[in-house]
Amino acid sequence: MSTASSTSSTEPASAEPPGAEVAPDDARGQGRFAAAVDRFAPALGAYAVVKATGLTVFLLLLSHTGDFLRKDPGRGGGAQPWDVLGTWDGVWYQRIAENGYDPQLIPLHGYPLASYYENSAAFFPLYPWLMRLVGAVTGLGPYGSGIAVSVLASFVAAAGIFAVAERLGGFRAGVIAAVVWGLFPGSGAEWAVYSDSLFVAISAWACYCVMTHRWLAAGLLAFAAGLNRPTAAALIAAVSIAALVALVRRTDGVARPLTAMLITPWGLLWYVGWVGYRMDDWGGYFKLQRGAWNRYFDWGASTARTFLDVITGHWDFWQSNPAPDLIAVALLIALPGLLVLLLRIRPPLVLVVYTLLTVFTALSSNQIFGNISRYLLPAFPLFIGLAIALRRVRVSTLVGLFAMPTLAAGWYAGYALFELGIP
Repeated sequence: MSTASSTSSTEPASAEPPGAEVAPDDARGQGRFAAAVDRFAPALGAYAVVKATGLTVFLLLLSHTGDFLRKDPGRGGGAQPWDVLGTWDGVWYQRIAENGYDPQLIPLHGYPLASYYENSAAFFPLYPWLMRLVGAVTGLGPYGSGIAVSVLASFVAAAGIFAVAERLGGFRAGVIAAVVWGLFPGSGAEWAVYSDSLFVAISAWACYCVMTHRWLAAGLLAFAAGLNRPTAAALIAAVSIAALVALVRRTDGVARPLTAMLITPWGLLWYVGWVGYRMDDWGGYFKLQRGAWNRYFDWGASTARTFLDVITGHWDFWQSNPAPDLIAVALLIALPGLLVLLLRIRPPLVLVVYTLLTVFTALSSNQIFGNISRYLLPAFPLFIGLAIALRRVRVSTLVGLFAMPTLAAGWYAGYALFELGIP
């Protein structure tokens, strides 16, 4: 028998096309994608519903009052209702995305609570960098690119919160936690030109990486968080402490936890140091925060004082805004219960440290009291304890339970934040 006939007799009747040997990998990739869709779609779909509903109510309230037409475009005003989502801090982020930074400490005279002019260096760079990137790719302006980054980041955050909650309490707890993230007081900033969604997305996935022993990813995410907001110090500390414990216990070797510890702080340190260098004053960032925005650490004295003023009906304190202030009081009353619900499930150390430091940071600084709802928005583990407590409730009951908050969020998390207060 010839070689040719021998070969042909041992080959399949129809030869596979070139490249067919990668089909199993493609199938596995498609399978993983389908599994991810099946896993995250319910949570992200529910989150989208509550957010879209709240945003619709927010815009309807704006259109009903028309107050935004009489306000400064940078201070809750604009030509159209949706312009309000790019006001306040959003104006600064748009300026940075367009023009970059020019850190300066310029003395201001004649104002009792301000000693320096406001400067964009108070706002960290990661979010406006992403705005500029999206604008370059899509052709959107600063407002459109800012909204695009925030909305996309909000879904990444919802997915991260779902993943953490699912790991601790199962699928239904994960879905509920994602919904609560969309309804929490202060959540109006999630779909605005604000950096909140991006920060929570980074924080949630960093904590998840710690929980799943992905130390390098956790360290890199903490590094990135340090480029996004100064309150990233809470996440940096949480990841570092968890890594130190793993290092001491030798549960994950030495190299990976140690690497995570070494890289976490440098985003935050670099930006604060760069601002100080450009201002020729190494404490320049903190002087700017205190002198221009009246933000400084005071061990919670201003929070306690203002809390007492609000509950006793005294509205003569700095930046008094009755509706947001009352929402902040309600949230502070609920806060101990949320902490108890979280701690009773014995969460991983990284979540405990991150939550407690985030709460401490939010309450221990002089600030606009009504903004406590937004400052506590990054404390996403608070949603998880509540979600696990609700996971055994029937779906129909949950729908009824969340129906009114879904509608009301357009007011308490949107209109009250942007139009009745200063987010």
